[in-house]
Amino acid sequence: MTDSQPLLHWWDAAGLAGSALIVAGFFLLQIGRLRGDGPIYQMINLIGALAILVSLVGGFNISVFLLESTWALIALYGLARSFRLRRQR
Repeated sequence: MTDSQPLLHWWDAAGLAGSALIVAGFFLLQIGRLRGDGPIYQMINLIGALAILVSLVGGFNISVFLLESTWALIALYGLARSFRLRRQR
């Protein structure tokens, strides 16, 4: 690596932030600070998955793409479901 190359590119930072969000959300769920059917948990998962997908501009990986795309779709479903349940209450 030369001196002109950054240690982390912006896409690396996005991927790290996304990973940290997903892990933090899961930790908060496990210690009872978040509900698995709540919108905050779903938003954390959605934003985390999208950030990891953005990080793939630095180097595409089909496995990560499929995993995070599925993760984002499930989070979107969960978010829609949580808003639907809130309206019914």
